[in-house]
Amino acid sequence: MKTKLVLALGAIIILAGMMLNAASIAGNPKSLTVGGINFAIAGAKIPDEKYSSSFGLENCTFSTTGSNPYFILEPGYQLVFEGEGDEGPVNVTSTVLNQTKVVGDGIVARVVEEKTVDAQTGDLIELTNDYFSICNETNTVVYLGEDVNDYENGKVVGHEGSWLHGSDNARYGLIMPGIILLGSKYYQEIAPEVAMDKTEVVGVNETVNVPAGSFSNVIHMKETSDLEPGVAAEENLHAPGVGQVIDGDTKLVKHGYLK
Repeated sequence: MKTKLVLALGAIIILAGMMLNAASIAGNPKSLTVGGINFAIAGAKIPDEKYSSSFGLENCTFSTTGSNPYFILEPGYQLVFEGEGDEGPVNVTSTVLNQTKVVGDGIVARVVEEKTVDAQTGDLIELTNDYFSICNETNTVVYLGEDVNDYENGKVVGHEGSWLHGSDNARYGLIMPGIILLGSKYYQEIAPEVAMDKTEVVGVNETVNVPAGSFSNVIHMKETSDLEPGVAAEENLHAPGVGQVIDGDTKLVKHGYLK
């Protein structure tokens, strides 16, 4: 019952945020106070006004630990995927770490490590630290940036895709709403010339079979990027109480808490 009440409140606030989208902060440098913390909001222009970039979270207090029905942000929780990468089969492990990072003007974010390795050789391809916080009032999860390390032959060769809220005109995006609205469109990453991912919710009650099992009431999102206008949408599906079960061309094979 408590979860339903929180989700209902989340729906009201998210809808209010979407109604304010016509007066989006895009292109208008402002500051945003969230939970008593003042955020420097960059004046980056949003290319696609059909996607929300203002989320009505001004009255949120944020936490580094919590559990959205479709996004678990608790230390020790892990998702393991297998599938195809850009250059062949990969294994991807996403682990919520017992670590935090201060970003922007003082918001504390939870660190989630994503490790991608070559499924055939075991060589490390990419190691990324993603930064998230969850709004206590709505269960909305915001995405505050990522530090990317690309590897070749065991050595770091680049950091493509790295961005951080409050730096270089970047500001937070919405990674998972507190309640899912069919047809909603919003930006997940707002980092000009670095990462401008956006998503559309195209399904809310699907059934999906992956190596980790069969899941119902799955939400289905189609993700695209303003920086790659000719690239086909990536399919992302999330199951309640589990989190992501399909991430593009990879599928969930195992989930749970580390012992």
